[in-house]
Amino acid sequence: MKKILLAALLVGASAATASAQVEIGLKLSPSITNLRTESPSTLGFKNEKSKLTIGGGLVVDYFFGENYAFSSGLQLVGKGGTISYFDPNTNRRQEQKIGMQYLEVPLTVKLFTNDITTDTKLYFQLGGSVGGAIAAKINGEKRYTDPGNNNTETKASDHIIIPEAAVLAGLGVEYQVGQSTKVFAGLSYHRGLLNIDKYFDNERDFQDVTLKNSEFALDLGLKF
Repeated sequence: MKKILLAALLVGASAATASAQVEIGLKLSPSITNLRTESPSTLGFKNEKSKLTIGGGLVVDYFFGENYAFSSGLQLVGKGGTISYFDPNTNRRQEQKIGMQYLEVPLTVKLFTNDITTDTKLYFQLGGSVGGAIAAKINGEKRYTDPGNNNTETKASDHIIIPEAAVLAGLGVEYQVGQSTKVFAGLSYHRGLLNIDKYFDNERDFQDVTLKNSEFALDLGLKF
């Protein structure tokens, strides 16, 4: 009987320790995003304007040391920007304002300092994210009419390659406001690694055109 009670106490202590190692919270991230372009000089693809977006979602920090955590979650993120290019069929520059929504899973490591002041720590975050596009608009519409392709109408979502992967780096400050409640604020940079466009290659036969996401975010959150 004593052995059973001891085993139960050990299991309970282990569960309590495990739960203490996991911090769950919510995050809101206003962002400035743009599209990095690459193309032959004859097409002249350019990033024209950035886009203001807002995203957010669930944050999960799993601590494997006092000041080290694996950080993940599930987030809804807005991305995009305005691009322009020279269209040989119209002999003029065309402009597209592209907006996309992604579901993303961050896969990062957070490194925390010791307290710099009472209950306040700095953190540094490095890793990446993977996700997929769930919606898209061009010039504010779900369908796009291309003046350089006989005014052919296509779905904006059909222009976008769904998978997305990015490098993520950030830093911030975290403040403990209660026994298990913390607030944090930080800045992060997300650099897309994959081409997000398939329209120009498939429908317009533009070779060697790539569009990639970039995002600067202000991360504001609460952990419980």
